[in-house]
Amino acid sequence: MIPSSESLAANDYSLTVFSSKVDAAEKKPDTRNIEEAELSLRESSSLNYEEARALLGRIEYQKGNIEAALHVFEGIDIAGITPKMKLTLAKRVDRRKRRSNDDASPSMSIHAVSLLLEAIFLKAKSLQHLQRFREAAQSCTIILDIVESSLPEGLPENFGSDCKLQETLMKAVELLPELWKFGDSPHEAILSYRRALFHQWNLDAETTARIQKQFAIFLLYCGGEASAPNLRSQMDSSFVPRNNIEEAVLLLLILLRKVSLKRIEWDPSILDHLSFALSMCGGLRALANQLEELLPGVINRKERYELLALCYYGAGEDSIALNLLRKLLHSSEDPHCVPALLMASTICGEKSNLAEEGIDFARRALESLDDECSELEGACNLLLGVAQATHSKSALSDSERVSRQSKALQALESAWKITSMKDPNILYYLSLENAEQRKLEAALYYAKFLLKLEGGSNIKGWLLLARILSAQKRFVDGETVLNAALDQTGKWDQGELLRTKAKVQIVQGQFKSAIETYSHILAVVQVQSKSFGSGKRLHKDRSLRSFELEIWHDLAYLYISLSQFRDAEICLSKSKAINSYSAVRIHATGLLYERKGLLKEALKAYWNALDMDPNHAPSLISAAVVMKQVGCQSSTVVKSLLMNALRVDRMNPSAWYNLALIHKDEDTPSSLHEAAQCFEAAAVLEDSAPVEPFR
Repeated sequence: MIPSSESLAANDYSLTVFSSKVDAAEKKPDTRNIEEAELSLRESSSLNYEEARALLGRIEYQKGNIEAALHVFEGIDIAGITPKMKLTLAKRVDRRKRRSNDDASPSMSIHAVSLLLEAIFLKAKSLQHLQRFREAAQSCTIILDIVESSLPEGLPENFGSDCKLQETLMKAVELLPELWKFGDSPHEAILSYRRALFHQWNLDAETTARIQKQFAIFLLYCGGEASAPNLRSQMDSSFVPRNNIEEAVLLLLILLRKVSLKRIEWDPSILDHLSFALSMCGGLRALANQLEELLPGVINRKERYELLALCYYGAGEDSIALNLLRKLLHSSEDPHCVPALLMASTICGEKSNLAEEGIDFARRALESLDDECSELEGACNLLLGVAQATHSKSALSDSERVSRQSKALQALESAWKITSMKDPNILYYLSLENAEQRKLEAALYYAKFLLKLEGGSNIKGWLLLARILSAQKRFVDGETVLNAALDQTGKWDQGELLRTKAKVQIVQGQFKSAIETYSHILAVVQVQSKSFGSGKRLHKDRSLRSFELEIWHDLAYLYISLSQFRDAEICLSKSKAINSYSAVRIHATGLLYERKGLLKEALKAYWNALDMDPNHAPSLISAAVVMKQVGCQSSTVVKSLLMNALRVDRMNPSAWYNLALIHKDEDTPSSLHEAAQCFEAAAVLEDSAPVEPFR
């Protein structure tokens, strides 16, 4: 050995007495270090001071003497030996390229470089053990800087395979971002992850996959927003992620592709994180595509059906989701799968043509519980009640409808009691069903209970309470509730609250205030569209663009009622630019013609609206009213239109009122009796009508 100015043995022996232990049992020294030292001796005829420290520090580290090892490693003059190491690495690559051994030997052997790089890595590990994470990261960075500056084009294949250099480098590349994370330096961690993946380090497939997965997890859950990666080296057509979620999704998709190509083993957590990421950005349809592309056997077939159904349901494609659930619940698959039964009941429960099937699914779920938790039993009763409430709307007779409504309330009340009155979702539907049956006092009680239970955190609860108060004609109280909700809600989520407030202002005759409220909504929508895109979904069935369309329609109806026809026409033109195929817009156009006295044009518009949507109740009623005015059809046709309107919306007071007028005009004892009943229904419904539908 080249002698040093201090005794390494004496200096480091004293430190081992006070050193910390990593493991209780002493680890066996790695003989590969001794082999590296022997090779270095053969090549250079001596083991210099830094190499000796590297070897001694390694032995101390293996014994678990972390502080002693760190003391030894800190004695290595890294700045002094770095140029020699870079020169050795660069010459090694140059010799490999020219396949020649005629060049003069470098001042340091490749084995010495490997030994010293490992010493720097073990210094980083020692600092990590002592929780000095930033210093450890800086030490680890030195390894990558040395290799990257020596080999800017990346490591050739099998470079350093005859020593531990490649193994040390792989460990350093994987460790560095973890050190920055523990050192509370998220920006540096992200840069380290990208450096690990963009530079050619000759990492094996498993190591690369681990880094990609950990990077994706960090991007999803770190709580900060990373700057977009610099991909100048990529082709112009390459996709460049704009935010954390897009970059994480890209990484996870790459991992799924590697699984499909059988380059890495299947890891279920990849799909879990991808599901979360795509759910957050509204990419459930894309997630369904990925699930369908997975090779058979990667995930269980039943699990695949259930996950696909969730994806399609979340993406608004209910019919596809329901068909998948029907397959899963077939007698040959898993007919007693409670989650699938609950999802199927959820899909069917709010659709009048599928409500009966939804009732069946909910009952099957109840039968399949086997005395499981009360929360599941409550959920089954909730879905049963919702499906029965929907089914009641298609009842042919009043007695049948009342019977179904009674069963719906019974199921909802059972769900409420089973869950100890602590489930806000059950409370919401219980209040909603009472409100729709015009049991407003009970609905108000449950709505207030809901608001207290949730602490005002859910917009749906505020909206329902305000609408119930408006049905009780307590408009000032309703507006107070809406103002309180607006104070507790972020500006991006205020759209529905402001819309209801505008309608409360209209019924109070505050037309100027209502117009200002609508203008504020449109301004917020415009900013949101620019920030997030017009396709941003407010919830499952509604996008930002469709909400804007509804606001233009509301404004058009308001201007028509005020006879401000020019302003109404502007609103309708804005609506047409968003969606030219809208029954509501065409109905508003017909109403505009009607207010101008152009009855034939109005009637034509109403028929056009019904061509688009045969069940559009306002168009059915308006067409009946205009036909009665012009006298172009018999009362039978007019009555048929009104009956169809009541079939669609039985709680519409305008339909009952106009039907009463038809019966009154017939002027027979029976028709007058029916007219009186229709007038009474219209009056009761008008007195309890909310400014907006409860649901």
